[in-house]
Amino acid sequence: MKKIIFSAALAFITFATQAQNQDLPKTSVRDVNGKQVAFNETIEKGKVTLISFWATWCIPCKQEIKNIKGKLADWQKEADFNYMTVSVDDARATAMVKTYAKSQGWTFPTYVDPNSDLKRSLNFQNVPFVIIVDKNGKIAFQHTGYEEGGENELFEKVKELVKK
Repeated sequence: MKKIIFSAALAFITFATQAQNQDLPKTSVRDVNGKQVAFNETIEKGKVTLISFWATWCIPCKQEIKNIKGKLADWQKEADFNYMTVSVDDARATAMVKTYAKSQGWTFPTYVDPNSDLKRSLNFQNVPFVIIVDKNGKIAFQHTGYEEGGENELFEKVKELVKK
């Protein structure tokens, strides 16, 4: 069991390190109202941004976002950063994204990637997937998967980047 945990941790660290200094793609996404925008223009320059990729059918994704949402106000008092989500649901489910976000009381920006163009640009396969963008607009950290409490580790990384 220890070997499995160690291997997973090592893979996580290796994967996160490889993400360092990767530029954000210019791939088009849409906001929940249908407005098209280049992904690299969705982040505020000079500010760290935590981005959760999710899908309406993904239970761990929705749990991660719910847990982040529950802590977000307190976190943002402690560290000045932005939070947003990107749904990887297909075109048929796009309407459900807006409805779900509204039903959950999400006030943070939510985008959709209905053709998986952004997903391919960022080269990830599964959700939940999270990236943290540094103040220079570069991907400083990325992670796939979610376990209860994992959001706290993400916030620790956000705080590190905010201090830089």
